[in-house]
Amino acid sequence: MSGPLKVDMHLHMYPSRAEGEWWKTGYEIWEYGAGNVLWSEDAGTLEETSAALDRGGFAHGVVLNLFAAGPFRQQYESTLPPDMDAAQRARALAEFDATIGERYVAFNRWLMDTLAGVPAITGFVAMDPWALPPERNVAHLREMAERGARGVKLHPVLQKFEPNEPRLHPVYQACSEIGLTVLSHTGPARDGVPFAEVPAFAPMLAEFPGLTVVLAHLGGGKWRDTLAVARAFPRVAFDLCEIIEWAGAPGAPTAAELATLIRVIGPERVVLGSDYPWYEPARTAELVESLPVLSRAEKDAILGENAARILGLPV
Repeated sequence: MSGPLKVDMHLHMYPSRAEGEWWKTGYEIWEYGAGNVLWSEDAGTLEETSAALDRGGFAHGVVLNLFAAGPFRQQYESTLPPDMDAAQRARALAEFDATIGERYVAFNRWLMDTLAGVPAITGFVAMDPWALPPERNVAHLREMAERGARGVKLHPVLQKFEPNEPRLHPVYQACSEIGLTVLSHTGPARDGVPFAEVPAFAPMLAEFPGLTVVLAHLGGGKWRDTLAVARAFPRVAFDLCEIIEWAGAPGAPTAAELATLIRVIGPERVVLGSDYPWYEPARTAELVESLPVLSRAEKDAILGENAARILGLPV
């Protein structure tokens, strides 16, 4: 491909259009206020994901599995027949609850099996501290690494845990030993619990200084709190997905503020992510290109060179 190397570090993929559309409809993005946002029309199937990367001239993409029991239960319930009586519905949901660990494992296996023949897309598996006991989570993680996983995805808001949750300590230790990256959602929660606000990651980063960590969204709607943590922990990296699309909205930085934040943190520590299928990878790359303040070399690093270096990607 001509032009700079492009790597999308933050994609989501779904087994069917119906599942992808359910997640896009049900996942409310509220923290930035009103904005002039261009949404992707895709639902994130493998075919759509590959085509979206091709449209944007991307050499590689990283798909992040997200698993949280509550939303997955809601998604499952949405598939039950509408004429099912209350007792049948209760039994079906009880069966779902009793098999949540198996469903979690199956979801990660689906991702890695699907990507087995797709060298241009790397998989990060979901990691949920509640779906399995810690020792089984570590065993599952090692299995996924053997299948090609290069990291794990956390979402403290949806999964309802603090980043330094003790149940995740064995997972963090295993990631350090295996060489896997931890990528986590960051941003405020509607109920005000600061599970994923960037300062909440400081205890975890201090506890596991050798862990490779990427914090998504540059802090999201709490982006003003990001710089202090970035300065305190110079090894942590960030992706700019979503926040760059909302630049200029009431709860987001302007393009100039975002570029300045990136420059002060260090452009070598920031990677491109689109959060596809909510947004288009090609559009995210265009927004990076349009940022003020940053040099050509710094933009090239963000577009793909940083992700390739941090993950050791085959590009």
